[in-house]
Amino acid sequence: MSRTARGYLIAMVGVIIWSTAGVFIGYLITTYRMPALVLALWRNLLVCVALLPALVIVDRSLLRIEAGQLRFFVFYGFILAVFNSIWALSVQFNGAAVATVLAYSSAGFTAILAYGLFKEKLGPAKIAAIILSLAGCVLVSNAYSPTMWTLNPLGIATGLGSGILFAAYTLMGKETARRSLSPWTAMLYAFGFGSVFVLLFNLIPGLPGAADSTPALWPRLPLDGWLILAFLSAGPTLLGFGLYNTSMRYLPASIVNLLATTEPALTAVEAYLFLNERLAPVQIVGGLIILSAVAIVQLERD
Repeated sequence: MSRTARGYLIAMVGVIIWSTAGVFIGYLITTYRMPALVLALWRNLLVCVALLPALVIVDRSLLRIEAGQLRFFVFYGFILAVFNSIWALSVQFNGAAVATVLAYSSAGFTAILAYGLFKEKLGPAKIAAIILSLAGCVLVSNAYSPTMWTLNPLGIATGLGSGILFAAYTLMGKETARRSLSPWTAMLYAFGFGSVFVLLFNLIPGLPGAADSTPALWPRLPLDGWLILAFLSAGPTLLGFGLYNTSMRYLPASIVNLLATTEPALTAVEAYLFLNERLAPVQIVGGLIILSAVAIVQLERD
């Protein structure tokens, strides 16, 4: 197998595994009535539980960070915590398929943030991507209908918020690479500090999706529920992320990112098969518009 073919295989396996995250989150929320922020807390914690011993066995040097990096990882963990929380809420309010499509509006938001933070060029192609991303979000979330702002305002807000926060999370990953930090080290500390922040979110009275009491932080799940939660953390989150990053050793980042745009379609099919979710024609059109925006941004980088 050629180096390029190996890269495509690793990337697609990673994306396929990654795409199941929304389905598992949706299943845990609908079947076991698991609060979204409690789910986000345990997802973060279990990633650390799985990753920490792996790094101890493989390379203990990956556990060490410089004291000057601590503030960066605290902020990284905060961004991750807010993103995971908003993402879980978006799945709760919108369903797995719609939530995943809306998260990919991050292409336009990333262009804006990169322009402000990293002084990246904001040319006509990126401006077009921003407009397309926002237009697609309006169609997918049905935000063009005044009724939806009455029936599902949190769905619209969390859907758009997940796109913005996904963009912020992406830029934090870019900063990690700029600092020559191992992605596994970054993941361990980001999810570790993220767990602390999500715990604090759950202690805020009246926050949507939070635990209604301190004892409720421990989910009352049957064995199969715990197994699904563990698989969500070790599979789509840890393994999917790991394969995605590994594929960049064989392929340009722009190609890997383009392959990742198949995730919403995969999630939509999986949500249809396992959660009986269906996208309306106008939502499918909106999703295609968002994916075209992602492609524009990535192709411009080439």
